Amino acid sequence: MTVAFDKELDARGLNCPLPILRTKKTLSDMSSGQVLKILATDPGSTKDFQAFAKQTGNALLSSGEADKVYTFFMQKK
Repeated sequence: MTVAFDKELDARGLNCPLPILRTKKTLSDMSSGQVLKILATDPGSTKDFQAFAKQTGNALLSSGEADKVYTFFMQKK
């Protein structure tokens, strides 16, 4: 599935909670409705991003994993 995105965040090599903190900071500089693509290698990031979306109201449009790299698309509320 290909999702159009406005900005990309490379959080590969970072462990919890850094991918979430960087995502939060990047989203704060974006406009409502814009989509952020996040790349992460932390295996716990799937649950982290689901919880983050629920807590913040930002939409987790999709998530996937290939070659131990997790890709998330999050739309700012």
